[in-house]
Formats: sequence, structure tokens, C-alpha cells
Amino acid sequence: MVEELQNNQEQVINALVYGLLFLVLCVLGLILFFYFSRRKIVQKELEKINIKLDYQKQILQNTINVQEEERKRIAQDLHDAISSKLNVVSLTTNVLIDDETIANNHKNALHHILDITTKTLESSRKIAHELIPPTLSNFGLKVTLEELFEEYTSNSNIQIKHLIEDLSQLDSENQLHVFRITQELINNALTHGEANQLDITVKKENEGFSYVFKDNGIGFDVNGTDKKSGIGLQNIESRVAILKANLYIESSEKSGSTFTINRSMNAI
Repeated sequence: MVEELQNNQEQVINALVYGLLFLVLCVLGLILFFYFSRRKIVQKELEKINIKLDYQKQILQNTINVQEEERKRIAQDLHDAISSKLNVVSLTTNVLIDDETIANNHKNALHHILDITTKTLESSRKIAHELIPPTLSNFGLKVTLEELFEEYTSNSNIQIKHLIEDLSQLDSENQLHVFRITQELINNALTHGEANQLDITVKKENEGFSYVFKDNGIGFDVNGTDKKSGIGLQNIESRVAILKANLYIESSEKSGSTFTINRSMNAI
């Protein structure tokens, strides 16, 4: 009788143990199921976010390409349709001024017309130059950047210290992106950063390049909303992406900003 009771107790204990093991396995199975289900959901969400980011980047890059094409068109129109006609007006005015039959009071008016025409020609050439710098295709990035720095320093109190090496390994389109990035950074430093000293270094390195732009402006919060919403910074990031380079930004309020761009040999 005692032996039978012991056997019954063992059977009950075994049943309880197996029942507990079964429950543990069921709980583990549910945990793993929910874990992998959640992981799959998160992975799908990340894929959606990445697709959305890639799409946004592609839109920005396409916008930049359209902007450059539009700049070329406007610059060509300025040269062909406006500057050429203004040159004709200037030549005709000079001919009339040299005509001895023209009264002096009329010549004064002609001189005034010639002065306005000359200033308008200079303005149209300057605008066309800013749209598409002619020195870029003729003399390369180094000369074009140095010319840009001279324009800023001659017309303002800004000081620009620079060390520029010509990135001849880049095609003209990519050199233009480096030029546009520099334009945007200078404008941001002057307009938003209130800087008056810049230090710009462009070096060729192992078929790639390094680019460092420093200013002594008021700085900004790199992780703040200004960085995320600034159109200028978005354009810079898009051009850096087109260059297949990496952008690093260091800045804090009242301590200036540093923008570093690196492009490795493998990206060329």
C-alpha cells in the first residue's frame, strides 16, 4: 500500500514537472514569437524610413541638378540676349557721342545713357559669373575659389585665410559642387554666423580630397532644428552625397563652426 502511494506521488510529481516544463516552453515560445515579430516589424519600419530618406535625398539631388541647368540657361541668356544687346547700345551711343553734329546737351544725355549701359553690363556679367563661373572650366577649381575669396575680401571686411590645392582628379561637375558648397558656407557664415574670419583648406589626398571650412561666427546647435530645417545646409549635405563624401560638423554657440568633408580614393 505504501509503495503504491509512493508510485502515485512520483507520478503526480512527474506530471507537475512535465506540466511546468510545458508551460515554460510555451511561455518561451510566445516570447520568441513576439520578439521576432516585433523585430520584423521594426525592420520593416526602418526599411520604410530608409526608402523615404533615399527618396528625399534623390529629390534634393535632382533639384540641385535642375538648379544648375537653370543657372546655365540664365547665364547663357544673360550673355546672348542681354549683354550682346547692351554692347550694341554702347557702341551706338559712342558713335553718336563722336558725331560733331550732335548738340552738347544731347551728348550729356548720351553720356548718361552710356554710363547706365556700362554699369548694367558689369552687373549682368557679375550675375552670369556667379551663376556659372567661367574660370572653373578654363582654369580649374583652385583659381576659381581664389577669385571667389578675392571678391568677398575686396567688397567687405571679411578676412579669408586659405590653402587650396587643385582637385584635378575631379570632373568639372564635381568641382562645381565643391565650389557651390564653398559659396553656401561663406554666405551662411556671413549671414547667419556673423563671422568675419574664415579659414579654408582644400587638399588632394591619395586621389581623394579633404576639405575644411572654419569660421569665427556665433555657431549653432548641430542637433537643433536649424540644422534639420536649413535649406542651405540641406543643399550642402546633398552635394556632399553627390560627391560620395562624408560631412562632419562641429559647432557650438559663440565658438564658431567647422565643416569637414572627406572623400576617399575608393569613391573616385
